[in-house]
Formats: sequence, structure tokens, C-alpha cells
Amino acid sequence: MKTISENICHGGTQGVYSHDSTATGGEMTFGLFLPEEAKLGEVPVLWYLSGLTCTHENAMTKAGAQGWAAEQGIALVFPDTSPRGEDVADDEAYDLGKGAGFYVNATQDPWKPHYRMWDYVAEELPALLGREFAIDLERQSITGHSMGGHGALTLAMAHPGRFKSVSAFAPIANPTQSDWGKKQLGAYLGDDTGQWAKHDASLQMTEVGFDGPVLIDQGDSDNFLDLLKPEALAHAMMARRQDGIFRMQKGYDHSYFFISTFMEDHVVFAAEALYA
Repeated sequence: MKTISENICHGGTQGVYSHDSTATGGEMTFGLFLPEEAKLGEVPVLWYLSGLTCTHENAMTKAGAQGWAAEQGIALVFPDTSPRGEDVADDEAYDLGKGAGFYVNATQDPWKPHYRMWDYVAEELPALLGREFAIDLERQSITGHSMGGHGALTLAMAHPGRFKSVSAFAPIANPTQSDWGKKQLGAYLGDDTGQWAKHDASLQMTEVGFDGPVLIDQGDSDNFLDLLKPEALAHAMMARRQDGIFRMQKGYDHSYFFISTFMEDHVVFAAEALYA
């Protein structure tokens, strides 16, 4: 593992690190905020999964999460959204390829050699964090935005008992029925739509639900509403009587202005579950 940078931030440390990844077959970069309490012992962690076109850096610099995490004494981890490198397959479109890993393990060429973001986020990076930093892997929560909200919800429901809470900002909620999903799941996983279901939060909410609290924030002025399909997730939560909160925020769009406005709520929501 290489240290790219470390800066004092709200009494803790905001670091950026890189390492060779077995899952993605190349070098991966991630951001990690450790609160001051990590100097004394292990701290719980909140994962933040970013959306299309993002790297580890976007949320780390724009979401304003570190101050709230420092108040709660929790770590924040900001993974990248896809593999990188000259030998990694890409596409001219912004919503496929680099920056658009969709948190799946690709089974189709040319994507399958490197696009294994599910294994990277679910297995490899947590193990690295547990070895190298004062992170308590028994206390994890997860959140994310857009494509990252999709990833947070599907990973949380696929790993019962791992995450104490899950939340999302404007998640891609029903990708099997959206152009933000059909295109990517078809490319990465092939034409067998039966393989897509585990990566659809609305379908998984109907099928298995989440064994903890859920918080969803969606702006009602989001210009991607027809692609995100939040109503499918809201209906699934209600039908299952999921322990959760779904909020439509009047006037808010899809931007980091929206995320930063409600970030305190999501950090405190995670912390309450992590320290329960």
C-alpha cells in the first residue's frame, strides 16, 4: 500500500492511499478519513460509494462529511467507482466503463478481467482496511449516491448482518427497468436478466429486505428521476414494511449541493446504528 497524501482534518486525518488489487487486477485508489479517536483504538466505519463519472475524490472533497464523522467518532471510506489503467476496457459513453463500474462482477468481455467492483468493495478493501488501519469491521454502515446508492443498497441486502444501517442519496433504485441499468447490466453481466436481480435494490427489497434501518433521500427536482425510479423502491419498502425512512426533498436536484445539505443526517443515522 502506498500513501499518496495525509492531511489533518477536523482533528483527524484525511488520507488517500493506493494498492495493488487482486479483485480488479490493477492499482486502486481510495480515500479514508480517520477521526482523532482512531489514535486510541478501533473505530466504526461508514462506507460512501460514489456515482457515475466519480473517483474517490469527489465525495471526499465535496460532501462535507468529515466534520460530522469527527463529531460522531467514525471513519469514512471513499472507494473509487471502477478499475483504472491503460489496459482496462472503456467506452466512449460516460455511463459505461471507467467511472461506471456499477458495483458488479462483470462476466462478459471485454469487462470481466478488471470490472469486479462487487468483490473489491465487499471483500478486498474491507480486509485491507482491517489490516492496515484502526477500523472495527464488526461495526460497518454504508451509504452512497446515485450509482453508489444502488451499490450501497444491493451490497447491504446481500450481506445480512454486516452493515448496521444503509442509506442512499438519489439511488438508481430499479436498474433492471431503467436505461441506467439495462445498458450496464447487459454489458457487464450478459443477456440473462436473471443474473441482474441481485443488483436491483427494488427487487431485493421485495425479496429479502434489509435487517436494519434504511434512510433514502431523493430530490424532487432531480433531472434524472425517470432513470432513478425512486417510486419502485418506495413501494417495495412500504410493501415489505421495511424499517426505514424515504424522504422526497422539495426543490433539490442530483448534485453535491443536495448531498452536502443532508450529509449530517446520514452520518448521524449511521452513527446511531453503529453505536447502538
